[in-house]
Amino acid sequence: MASTQASSAAAASAPSSAPTQPQNRRGPKRPHNNGNDNKSRTWKQKKTKREKNITEGSSEEVLRHDIEALLSSKGVSLDSSGQEANGANAENESLPQEGTEAEVEVLELSSTGDGLAMRPGSNQVYVVPFTVPGDVAKVKVYRHIRRENQTVADFISIVKPSHLRDDARIQCKYFSSCGGCQFQMLDYAEQLKLKRRIVDKAYRNFSNLPAELVPAIHDTIGSPLQYGYRTKLTPHFDGPPGFRPSKKNRPRTSFETCPEIGFMKKGQRKVLDIEDCPIGTSAVRLGMNRERARMQREFGNYQRGATILLRENTLRYAKDKGDEQEQSLSEDPLAPYTTRSEGDDFVDIKSCETDSKATTTEYIGKHTFTNPAGSFFQNNNSILPKFTAYVRDRILPPPSSSSIKYLIDAYSGSGLFTITLSSVFKHSTGIDIAADSIASARKNASLNGLGDDRCEFIAADAGELFKSVTYPADETVVVLDPPRKGCDGDFLGQLRMFGPRRIVYVSCNVHTQARDVGVLVRGEGEGARYSIESLVGFDFFPQTSHVEGVAILNRCDDVAVGNGNEEQDS
Repeated sequence: MASTQASSAAAASAPSSAPTQPQNRRGPKRPHNNGNDNKSRTWKQKKTKREKNITEGSSEEVLRHDIEALLSSKGVSLDSSGQEANGANAENESLPQEGTEAEVEVLELSSTGDGLAMRPGSNQVYVVPFTVPGDVAKVKVYRHIRRENQTVADFISIVKPSHLRDDARIQCKYFSSCGGCQFQMLDYAEQLKLKRRIVDKAYRNFSNLPAELVPAIHDTIGSPLQYGYRTKLTPHFDGPPGFRPSKKNRPRTSFETCPEIGFMKKGQRKVLDIEDCPIGTSAVRLGMNRERARMQREFGNYQRGATILLRENTLRYAKDKGDEQEQSLSEDPLAPYTTRSEGDDFVDIKSCETDSKATTTEYIGKHTFTNPAGSFFQNNNSILPKFTAYVRDRILPPPSSSSIKYLIDAYSGSGLFTITLSSVFKHSTGIDIAADSIASARKNASLNGLGDDRCEFIAADAGELFKSVTYPADETVVVLDPPRKGCDGDFLGQLRMFGPRRIVYVSCNVHTQARDVGVLVRGEGEGARYSIESLVGFDFFPQTSHVEGVAILNRCDDVAVGNGNEEQDS
């Protein structure tokens, strides 16, 4: 029987099939404050679970920067706190009553994926999802935040479409209701241009570096698949009516009918029932269908909400194994929910795993990776060969100046970079504070024929990540791939004191990446400082505003550095 994971967290992603025309979709209903009182002035957007530990670089702060830039371009002067310098105008301006409808013109697109709109003669910026510059949209006003010249609004329909918009591109009937995707109406080339701008703005707003120290951002590298790429989805359902996780010793009730299963509605803490998600791989979508059918039979067994894990698993076998292997696979109980694809000399059978502790397998080029299904691993397998090849081709400086022989893979996880880059180096070390990740990495190294003579993995304390490393700093490159919150100050201090010759910083949040790169480039206090060689984005999540960043840095040879055991002259 397929299992579920109990969780109160919001799901990670997105929508489903069948084209739709969102011009006539009415926005989600939300409670609103009919007055424009002081309470609305101090209201703050509640951070999502994945952003609760992010300070600089949160979506809220990113949005604020973009609103201020738009106002400034319109000649609205702001004071040091980000409020309109002539505050009386902001306070006294007549605005549509909260809960009413209004027409707005979208002028800009925030890095959050939301449109930024204004009305003639007004200095108020309306934050409107599912819109692009040039749209005239009908919206429902949700809340005015007067002191910040900001209004949160729900999308209702398009009155006049932008030249950038083509709703025939939309492949999901839940688009403009589900909170997962923002860009399905846009041409893919336009999506990549927007993501280049997101990286550019991240470094302008968060690096605290002068423009001359930040190189031009390269064009965003696209995903081979724009739909059908996600190898992991986590739809969920809420508890029965009246269920409250915080209420102890309260009698529990079961569901009387099958609950809605899907992802969060945009702007609401409510589940949108979703039957299919076209950005998921075929195997994941089949698994979603299978789990929804199971829940129709078993909903009465649940007394609380849960998250359903859907993770793709690949079984690969050589073509010369022939009919015997095919017959064995056809007898598997999952056979009706599997997909089959062929390479030059192999056949892949893909299925969907729902047990978080089960082992799943993925192939990245010639490399094999296994992980617990519920653990972190990149969710777009189609772009990973291009992504790892990009890093491998640029991990070393030009041959004429290269003396680098060693790799340190900080935040190594299950060993993606340590293993895919191992052929470039004399020896590599993966470091992570999670013992489970280190165990997976060691297993993956063995699967790929890498012994201790080529690489090792260390479960290190966060405060002493480089203590066990004996590589000479002059001959070492460090790869960083931290979580969304980026690197903390202590880690960056350790990194600068070690002073590797070269750093490759990979990030799922280009705003916290820009902040950290700024620290390394400014080089304030003791330790090495760095210059930026290149910056580029990778589109791991087409149809969304997310962009993965890769920054390559070189040590400036005007400070003394070492590896903790010796001091080197630079």
